[in-house]
Amino acid sequence: MLTMRLQRIGKKGQAYFRLIVTEHTKKPQGEFHELLGSYDPHKKNLLVKKDRIEYWLSKGVQPSPTLNNLLVNNKIITAPKMVSWKPKVKEQAAVPTVVPQAAASEGGEPRSSEAAPETSEPAVEEKPKE
Repeated sequence: MLTMRLQRIGKKGQAYFRLIVTEHTKKPQGEFHELLGSYDPHKKNLLVKKDRIEYWLSKGVQPSPTLNNLLVNNKIITAPKMVSWKPKVKEQAAVPTVVPQAAASEGGEPRSSEAAPETSEPAVEEKPKE
């Protein structure tokens, strides 16, 4: 299956991209079928061959999500935007909150800003020492 994607060129810190058509199993830096244009992210300058992009899309070539959004933003193609990345979900570890003795004897809530996590076991209350 062919895909349209960006190929990074340029030095470290000076990225430039080519828009290429390649086999989806090949490495992005490897061989490609056709060069469709270039993109300079520093100047936001996009140079493309619009007729060739439309030709490859008519043949069933799938653009990468990033390239699709770039072409939609520059009004090269009319298509809905794709989700190109999603943020990582941080797992929150269940840390039991320790109730200070002063708060327990006063019968108040823990002083931490976060609520204590609920557990499936019933809570055992200690009697305050007198």
